[in-house]
Amino acid sequence: MARPLCPSLCPSLCPSLCPSLCPSLPLALALLALLALPLSAVSPAGPEEQLAAEAPRWGWRNVSCPACRVLFGALDLALQLEPNVARVGRVASRLCQELRLARPPVCRQAVQLFQGDVVAAWARSVLRPPEACGLLLGPGCGHWDILGDWNLSLPAAPKPPVRPPSPPPPGAPTARILFLTDLHWDRQYTPGSAAACPDPLCCRGAPRDGPAVAGFWGSYSKCDLPLHTIDALLAQLPNSTSHTSNSTGNGTGFAAAYWTGDIPAHDVWQQSRGDQLRALRTVTALLRARLGGLRVFPAVGNHEATPVNAFPPPYVRGNRSAAWLYDAMAEAWQDWLPPSALHTLRAGGFYTAQVWPGLRLVSLNMNFCSQANFWLLINATDPAGQLQWLMGVLADAERDGEKVHIIGHIPPAHCLRSWSWNYYRIVNRFEGTIAAQFFGHTHLDEFELFYDEETLSRPVSIAFVAPSVTTYINLNPGYRVYEVAASYPGSSHAVLDHETFILNLTEANAAPPGTPPRWQRLYSARQAYGLPTAFPADWDQLVRRMQDDERLFQLFWFHLHKGHPPREPCGSPCKAALLCALRSGRAADPALCRPLRPALPFPRIQELWHQRRLC
Repeated sequence: MARPLCPSLCPSLCPSLCPSLCPSLPLALALLALLALPLSAVSPAGPEEQLAAEAPRWGWRNVSCPACRVLFGALDLALQLEPNVARVGRVASRLCQELRLARPPVCRQAVQLFQGDVVAAWARSVLRPPEACGLLLGPGCGHWDILGDWNLSLPAAPKPPVRPPSPPPPGAPTARILFLTDLHWDRQYTPGSAAACPDPLCCRGAPRDGPAVAGFWGSYSKCDLPLHTIDALLAQLPNSTSHTSNSTGNGTGFAAAYWTGDIPAHDVWQQSRGDQLRALRTVTALLRARLGGLRVFPAVGNHEATPVNAFPPPYVRGNRSAAWLYDAMAEAWQDWLPPSALHTLRAGGFYTAQVWPGLRLVSLNMNFCSQANFWLLINATDPAGQLQWLMGVLADAERDGEKVHIIGHIPPAHCLRSWSWNYYRIVNRFEGTIAAQFFGHTHLDEFELFYDEETLSRPVSIAFVAPSVTTYINLNPGYRVYEVAASYPGSSHAVLDHETFILNLTEANAAPPGTPPRWQRLYSARQAYGLPTAFPADWDQLVRRMQDDERLFQLFWFHLHKGHPPREPCGSPCKAALLCALRSGRAADPALCRPLRPALPFPRIQELWHQRRLC
């Protein structure tokens, strides 16, 4: 039943427009569509908010709590007063332009793209506007009773005794795993085009003369990458079918590759299903051609869908379902994955497969935990039963003596709170089976620690968050290589070290035309940070050391941004928020940050987190 919010709330949002337009309330649709666009950031309040100045802010974080409540109340009423979605969309597009939410072409395309899915999801939702806003913006904006906290039951089998990890014996084999994430190929990238523009994505359009133009290999701006830069990365790898010698310190071949999604560019207001499938097939074919017979294990990113972040659970059927995407992925990746993995990939975008004897991989569809997935307004309780399935896979691996690597796109602490806390419990229960976790999405080089739930003091696992291949925003292109314990009796299959490689855009773009780009090792983790090993306890000690060792922290800040940090330094509030994030393997838990210095109120830490999250 509609809640008549218009008379009391609409004037607070747009008083000049409310008298004539509030009856049909297409403003709701205009805002819902535009919330998914990358918007130009305002000037920061201080150096600690430099990331907000350097990058757009995405998704629901762009709207205030009162506006969110108006938004969903308006949409609810509009569905009854004006059920013609196309007519609502036309008025929403005009409102978007009058409110200067984006340029007119962006307004028109965004509303047209999002209107059908957003309205379909909200029409099936059982949430009232305050509950929906509590789900999307946090408990400060409303409490969602129906889809609030939920808990899964852990397996009845007792947890095996905890055995602290230990380094491999001398002479034990190790393996190198190539890790690629957030490639974001922009097929409209044009060298020489404007690197600064009013749109959410630049470096497109006609070439021009003058400064601030797109470089041949990429740009320090809100730009993605041309395909030839991605191809150059793959061509210089040791497993490449046309390996060149322009890399540094990367001469050892790979045993496998993990690829955690986000293939298309950030032009999310104008993407079609055909565009997304073209990106999927083109980049998959490029990886297969360049990496030859190397097995690649992919994961689904949030940008693979259109509209962006739109991943309906499997019970949504018909044209609104995600079958068009999952079926295409299964077809494109069938040479890499076994039939059993392709089956669950088609059903829900997740799967499990053996990497080598003794090591199993789980690829999670982290869009089912995403705050930006508006389809979760219908039901956010373990979408697709993915966590229940995960526990079954881990229980089987525990029984069979296998170790497990988990890959996914969105890091666990960026997830909806209940999903994140349930995942944290699963990691605690299966700490002896989960050998490593690998994620992407943030475009930065960071990690998230997991602690025992009883004391929150003993590190039990770590989720490595690798830097992006794309430059978006103001970054060098980069990729990661993990060294892990290989297959031998008693192997932990744990991460022993990792290396990060970058392309210095300043050097690459200044080189004479035709010069192959020189990818170089930025750092090795153990060497750079003085880690005895690369187990969770070592990364916990690194966080503690960075509290007082400012040189060490600044080195981490430099690596966080792939060797191209923001101009302004990271001050005390920024440092407190970053250290807290490194200790936070689950969402919205102030207890994880209490041992840290400098102290900062947790609401302020959360505010800084939201400002620095790009995608």
